[in-house]
Amino acid sequence: MILIGQFDSPFVRRVAIAMRLYGLSFDQKPWSVFGDAEKIAQYNPLMRVPTLVMGNGEVLIESHAILDALDQLAPPGMAMMPSGAERREAQKVCALATGLCDKAVSLVYETVVHNRATPAWVERCLSQIAGCLSELERSRAAHVTEWWFGPAIGHADVTVGCAIRFLGDAHPGLFDVAEGWPLLAAHAARCEALASFQEIQQPFKVTPPAA
Repeated sequence: MILIGQFDSPFVRRVAIAMRLYGLSFDQKPWSVFGDAEKIAQYNPLMRVPTLVMGNGEVLIESHAILDALDQLAPPGMAMMPSGAERREAQKVCALATGLCDKAVSLVYETVVHNRATPAWVERCLSQIAGCLSELERSRAAHVTEWWFGPAIGHADVTVGCAIRFLGDAHPGLFDVAEGWPLLAAHAARCEALASFQEIQQPFKVTPPAA
């Protein structure tokens, strides 16, 4: 399998870490959505990452859909997404965490790529990020298990860990997660201590498209 994208993207990173945890091997194409857009377009007309090329040539796009497909490859009972009512809750946790990342990316585009800042849009993004952090903190407080939904790490854990790391890397000092959302800070630190998280990472750097 071929995973297209760089590991400073929380969306690419969550897929790559899940693949490591599943024991699935892959080759990485660390293509940039700006600098390598034409290469990505050969596989994904949206020119977005992650894009996963399966062994049979099938191309999967969007991290939620990719992980859903990978769950089907997992041995019985080993899928990283729980079943039943917990599945819906875990999907909500993942949606909040990826939504947080979307807003953090929007702030990068607004201030770096667009080279401007619209106060109303920036304030909205900040409010949305803070709201997601607070809702995720409440959810984590309601689960006293080792990981979010039991003794084994799951997609919710990985996605939140990647989101907190990305927020800090992309916007250092903007949110004091340790002070305002201590359970999330502790959760992220525990994730980052794992071998898979340490292997699948890279410093955040945005390269605006050429004028």
